[in-house]
Amino acid sequence: MITVKPFYALRPTKELASKCAALPYDVMSSEEAREMVKDNPYSFLHIDKAEIDLDKSIDLYDERVYAKAASNLQQFEKDGVYINDTDKKFYFYRQIMDGRSQTGIVGCASIDDYLENRIKKHEFTRADKEIDRIKHVDICSAHTGPIFLAYKNSLKLDEIIISQTEKAPLYDFVAEDGVRHTVWATDGADTDKEIEEAFSALNALYIADGHHRAASAVKVGVKRREENPNYTGKEEFNYFLSVIFPAKSLKILDYNRLLKDLNGMSSEEFLNAVKENVGTVEEYKENGPCRPQEKHSFGMYLDGKWYLVKFHNELCNAKDPVDRLDCAILQKNLLSKILGINDPRSDKRIDFAGGIRGLKYLEQRCQYDMRMAIAMYPTSLDELMAVADSGAVMPPKSTWFEPKLRSGLLIHKI
Repeated sequence: MITVKPFYALRPTKELASKCAALPYDVMSSEEAREMVKDNPYSFLHIDKAEIDLDKSIDLYDERVYAKAASNLQQFEKDGVYINDTDKKFYFYRQIMDGRSQTGIVGCASIDDYLENRIKKHEFTRADKEIDRIKHVDICSAHTGPIFLAYKNSLKLDEIIISQTEKAPLYDFVAEDGVRHTVWATDGADTDKEIEEAFSALNALYIADGHHRAASAVKVGVKRREENPNYTGKEEFNYFLSVIFPAKSLKILDYNRLLKDLNGMSSEEFLNAVKENVGTVEEYKENGPCRPQEKHSFGMYLDGKWYLVKFHNELCNAKDPVDRLDCAILQKNLLSKILGINDPRSDKRIDFAGGIRGLKYLEQRCQYDMRMAIAMYPTSLDELMAVADSGAVMPPKSTWFEPKLRSGLLIHKI
C-alpha cells in the first residue's frame, strides 16, 4: 500500500512561472548558473543554487549559502512572485520534448514508504551530496525540487491523468531548451480522494531520478520526528514532494563512456582483446556515428572510425538482473579486464556523457582530450525496476533521463 497525499503548494504566479522554472541544481556548475540568471531575477536558481548571489570565493557548503537560499525564498513570497494555494491539491505536470510527451501526478510521497522500501531505489548515494540537500531542505523548511518517481501499472491513475488534463492549465510555456511544460491542478476533493485510493492500491513506487534529494528529504523528516517526539504522522515533514509518472511513458537515454587511453596497448592489440573477451567487432560502414540498435551491443569510436560490437552470447545469460545489464557486462569484460578501470566512480581515465549530448559530441571529445568513446544502448525501465525489485543497485552512470523536471514550479513547505 502506497501513501501519496495532496499538499498546499507554494507556486509562482502565472505571469512569472516560465521565468521562475529552472533546471535542477545538480546539472550545472555555479558559473553556469550565474550566467543563466544574469538577466532573470526570478529564476529559482537563486534558491536552489544560492551561492550565485554571494561572492564567487564562497564555499558551496558554507552556512551562508543555505541562509541566503531561505532568505531568497522568503523574499519571493513577500514580493508576490510566489503565492500559497489555500487548498490541498494534487497537480499534473506534462513535459513534451522532441514530440514525446510524459505526464505525471505531483503529490507528496511518504517517508515511511521510503524507509520501508516500498519506494524502491537503484543507486547508492554520496554522504556529501546528502548533507548539502539536508541542510538546504531543513533551513529553507521546504522541498524545492521534486523527486522523479514512477509506477508500474494503474489503469485508474492513467484515466485520471487523461481526464484532468483536458481542461485549462495553470501554466503552459516552452523553456529555452525547447521543452514544453504544462501544469494543471485537480478539480476538487473527490478527485484527490480517487488519486489517493489509486496509489494505495499499488505495492511500490520506483525512484527514476533524484536519489540524493529523496534521501535528504527523508532524513530531514526523520530529524524533525526526533525533534518533535509527539508527532502524529500527519505533519508535512512526513512527506516529500514528488512527480510520479506511469513507467510506460518514460524514456531512458543512453549514458556513454569516454576513455583517455588504451592501457598501454596499440589500437590493433586493443581491438584483438575486445574480440577475444567482449564480442564481435565490425567496422561500421554507414554514414554518421554508430548508434546501437539492440540490447547487448554498443558503438565504439577509435582512430576516427566507428565499430559495432556485439557481446558474446555467453556474457549475456546471467540470472542476476544487475549482471545482465549492458553497462555491467561492459564494465566487467572491457573496462576492468582490458583497460584496468576497476572503479569508474573515481578513475580519472574515464568520463561519461549523457545521451542528450549526442554521438557527435563523443567524436569531438576524441579529437582533443579522449582516446576512445563507447556509445551504449539505453537501459530500459523494465531493467531498472527489476534491479530495484531485487534490492540491488545499478552500476554507476547506468541511466540518463530526459527531459529533466523543472524546479520552482511547485514547492512543498514543511
